[in-house]
Amino acid sequence: MVQDGSAQPVDLAVERRRIRIRGALALALCVLLLGFGVHWLPRWLSFPVDLADRLAFAFRANLFVLTWLFVAVGIVSTIRRYSAEDNAGSAFSLPSSRLAIPAAFLQNTLEQVVITMSAFLALATVEGEAALAYIVASLPLFALGRIAFLRGYPGGAGARAFGMVTTALPSLGAFAWAAYDIVGQLLAST
Repeated sequence: MVQDGSAQPVDLAVERRRIRIRGALALALCVLLLGFGVHWLPRWLSFPVDLADRLAFAFRANLFVLTWLFVAVGIVSTIRRYSAEDNAGSAFSLPSSRLAIPAAFLQNTLEQVVITMSAFLALATVEGEAALAYIVASLPLFALGRIAFLRGYPGGAGARAFGMVTTALPSLGAFAWAAYDIVGQLLAST
């Protein structure tokens, strides 16, 4: 970023290659950690069986996801509190160069929190311990993804791709798993 907040020119071919490489690394990490979690966590932990208890489990897991929204809000509000440029709020001016990245991080984190919390609740309705183990294994990936996304943001799309994929992929997997379960139940009932 330059001082006025505008983006520097980007070589799109190079940036797309960086996105693919870092996205592939994130995919490998997610497959490894989620696979480990689904396979091993049920051997070490006891998960709820009743639907109400499973949903309560997902709501509690969502507190760890929601923590990242609190972190993002805290970063932005701290900058606003100590910045004369940003103190009036976003309704009155564009964010300063100091606030721009944390504000983008807040917006993206809010989006990811809503998606992830919804995915966890949907997945909690799938029977078996593996679905809840998947939720548990997703939590450190969400945290790592948010940290990597924020740290990589100044470096452009390629630099934040690892964090974005690490955050979003477990949610996509949870939605796919829940959708597969729904379709399977519908086909089984016909």
